[in-house]
Amino acid sequence: MKLPIALSLFLVILGLGWAGCGSKDENWLDKANCTGIDAANNTYNLSVKNILNVTCAISGCHDAATQSNGVNLSTYAGARAAFEDGAALCAINHGSDCEHMPKNGSKLSDATINTLACWAKNGYKE
Repeated sequence: MKLPIALSLFLVILGLGWAGCGSKDENWLDKANCTGIDAANNTYNLSVKNILNVTCAISGCHDAATQSNGVNLSTYAGARAAFEDGAALCAINHGSDCEHMPKNGSKLSDATINTLACWAKNGYKE
């Protein structure tokens, strides 16, 4: 069955657009600079939880009560899920295809982003 040229062209453009989009899918872990970050101490309980509690899991945002956009960063399970799906890393890196976080705030420091990204890169140690 032959597709009309216009439909074929539309499908090709749609496919290219879909493949070109996806800052959320961009491999932010490859961009993480883990130099100087001790993987044994860069765990959820020792470093990540505090960062998320101060910058993300605050009242009205990604706390257990609010869960903005369905994201709860106040628990290990919630944090891991957000980072595994790529949305959190895209958001904190201010990727082009995702909502920048913290919302209406400055981008987190490179050191803080690296701490979070390296936690993910090193297997989400609790």
